[in-house]
Amino acid sequence: MARPVRVVVLGSGSWGTTVAGLAAKNTPTLLWSRNKETADEINVDHRNHRYLGDRKLPDTLRATADIDEAAHEADVLVVGVPSYAVRSTLEPLVHELRAWVPIVSLAKGLEPGTRLRPTQVISACLPGHPVGLLSGPNIASEIADGKAAASVVAMQDDSVGTALQPLFASTLFRVYRNTDVLGCELGGILKNIVAIAAGMAEGLRVGDNTRAMVLSRGLAEMTRLGEAMGANARTFAGLTGMGDLIATCTSPASRNRRLGEALARGLSVEEAVAELGQVAEGVKTAPTVMELAREAGIQMPIAAEVAAGGGGHRRPADA
Repeated sequence: MARPVRVVVLGSGSWGTTVAGLAAKNTPTLLWSRNKETADEINVDHRNHRYLGDRKLPDTLRATADIDEAAHEADVLVVGVPSYAVRSTLEPLVHELRAWVPIVSLAKGLEPGTRLRPTQVISACLPGHPVGLLSGPNIASEIADGKAAASVVAMQDDSVGTALQPLFASTLFRVYRNTDVLGCELGGILKNIVAIAAGMAEGLRVGDNTRAMVLSRGLAEMTRLGEAMGANARTFAGLTGMGDLIATCTSPASRNRRLGEALARGLSVEEAVAELGQVAEGVKTAPTVMELAREAGIQMPIAAEVAAGGGGHRRPADA
């Protein structure tokens, strides 16, 4: 009898923990946390109070604060740390991870300085591994509550994507496949910027017409830049584009939307991030996206306003 596939998730934030919980219902799963207290809480109480409150995690989910142990156990490695921490987390594992272990990114940002997408950073740190991502309109708390949702596993090699699909799927969490890794990844990165703009609009009480304009024109900006960078335009009409955009722009649980609302109330970025208590990738990503847009000759007025507001150069009320 074949040994079951062992999934290891790096990062015990809300989404990393939720994905680990999904996988633990299908196959042996280990969650790595930087914080030993969090790992102990998951092992003993089967909860992660900081990020998921009192929601119960599967009894089968194990946790560790030893990253070498996590790397040695992985048949599939899921990277759930913020985009700015991907390189520092993975570089020490280059000799710890077995060859050809597939790596799945959950990160939705760009690396500061290099402007690399998370999958590119992963490939640079751990060469020789199939690298893709899991992305979609996924509010972690709703999925942890057992509400129906869907996501996309994007891998260039569809046979790898097919093998990964059942590790995360359930009757209430449907997993689709896509080979356009670039388009799927850009959708998850760019929608965070539009969500900040949507939050600003919500905070300023501008009304439904303006909100609809932000979402539809935001999607046009995402698609335009994606096409210029080589992605398939059709990808942006799917779960990782429009789907993720709608969820992140409309959900009160969305971190990027909430950050936009805080900026509209007059808070600085630093104050808004402190109030949020979690990472909101869009505010760090917007200036870098504007660099990419300028190089590609693409107009992205919504992203430009977010970059200006996030840099303290412009108030949301003036946008």
